[in-house]
Amino acid sequence: MKRRNKTYLYMTIVLIMIYISLLSLLCFSERTAGNATIHTFGDALWYSLVTLTTVGYGDLTPVTPLGHAVGIIFLLLSAGIMITLFGAVISFIASEGLPLLMLGFQREKNWYYFADYSIESNTLAANIYKEDPDAVIIYGEKRDDQIEFPDHPCLFISVSPARIVARKKGIGSNCKIFLMKENDIGVNSRAIGLDELPVEVYARTTNGQDRLSKNIRFFHSYDCCARQYWRSKPLCSHENTIVIIGFGNYGRCILERAILTNVLSVDQHIAYHIFGDAATFLAMHRHLHEVFSLGEASAARDSLIFYDEFWEMHPDVLEYASRIIICPDDEQKGWSIFWQLNRYYKIHGHIDLHSNRKAPGVSYFGTNEEIYTPNQIMRTTLNQAAVTINEIFRSSVSYPTLSWDDLDDFHRESKIAAADHLLTKIRILLDDETITEFTVPVIEKAYKKYCETKKDDTTREMYRRIDHLRWLRFYTFYNWSYGPFRHDAQRQHPMLCPYEKLNAEQKRERDAAWELLGSISKAI
Repeated sequence: MKRRNKTYLYMTIVLIMIYISLLSLLCFSERTAGNATIHTFGDALWYSLVTLTTVGYGDLTPVTPLGHAVGIIFLLLSAGIMITLFGAVISFIASEGLPLLMLGFQREKNWYYFADYSIESNTLAANIYKEDPDAVIIYGEKRDDQIEFPDHPCLFISVSPARIVARKKGIGSNCKIFLMKENDIGVNSRAIGLDELPVEVYARTTNGQDRLSKNIRFFHSYDCCARQYWRSKPLCSHENTIVIIGFGNYGRCILERAILTNVLSVDQHIAYHIFGDAATFLAMHRHLHEVFSLGEASAARDSLIFYDEFWEMHPDVLEYASRIIICPDDEQKGWSIFWQLNRYYKIHGHIDLHSNRKAPGVSYFGTNEEIYTPNQIMRTTLNQAAVTINEIFRSSVSYPTLSWDDLDDFHRESKIAAADHLLTKIRILLDDETITEFTVPVIEKAYKKYCETKKDDTTREMYRRIDHLRWLRFYTFYNWSYGPFRHDAQRQHPMLCPYEKLNAEQKRERDAAWELLGSISKAI
């Protein structure tokens, strides 16, 4: 690059010297002619500029043969110069020059850089623009002729994130960078060196990891979908048979969140019937049999029943299910299953379909507009309750504890699971299964109800049992087992046992999860 710059510099110097020589020659040849109009070097410069730009005022003209020769050279050069200038302007407009120039005038605004253009990128960018109309949306690739221009203002600039960040020059807020392809952080060349830039990076993953370094955070779109599903369509007390058709990324996350969140009663016996290949899932979560009945329905606890056969072979399960969740990763296949169920089966419960297509009369979930939002991806409110729980815990103990950003993935997930179940606790306390969002009045009302009802020993024992069951599920899901002492490396905990075997102090510890309602209403 340096060698090329030196070459350009030498060429420029040579051209300037030739130009000055021509001007001097023109001035020398004309100054002795009696009828000459060009007498000084300034006159020669003016004549050359008027000629080279093809303006041609005619106020100055050469009259000598040598002057005419120099004039011819300028005339010939004028056409080349105009073509070159025109080409340079077109190149500047068509390349990254103009967009980068436009960026330079918008450094005070918030910049959002997407490494590539996709449906997911476009959806998130559109939702960002709705919340921040002054946002500068940048797609890090050239616009394909086949791409319909987005409805929101944006720039297509095929340059590296580092160059974009350099263009901002540290003015205003840090640029936010998004890698929207699955597991793109390890394969996209534009991800190299992002951890060294003063930016916030959000990368899509499928492995559930939450962060890589201080500035690189992962988001799990399937898990976002599952959490949003159970929050917007919560399990109701009358539902006892749930069917999940499709056990890919979506189905697996929906079941995981059901395991961690759907604890409504101490004597519930919900049967989850799952159609799809679950061999890897069961091998990964090898202690589930300790808290679930595997393979057959139970009247004493929740059940997980997995089928290797096609769902069509079990019409009795489908027809009497309280809820059927259709969620194969192939959306078109999901629609095919939906139409088959409606055409050939007598369904008593309701059907929820994962789909980006909205159709009247269809209970769908997980659209791109719901998942790819700033709140979901940048976790500004999705984990607000979990972050608040951690801060409440830190302020309630005398020994040093970690902030949210310093927590490892397991302890973050522990706080998230506890926060997600707070909505279930509120529904239980207020006996209202329609509540889907945290609001201060609702939380305060629920906490007041808790304070009133916990005075009854039987009710307080019921509250403790519910949270212990939720807690048991979480630790069992992550393959913890009973041990006389807590040992994180061995994944052992002394409270991983039936509620009846807890001592009085351990039982009282379960009150803390309910008492959080009083603290969290003041903190959010």
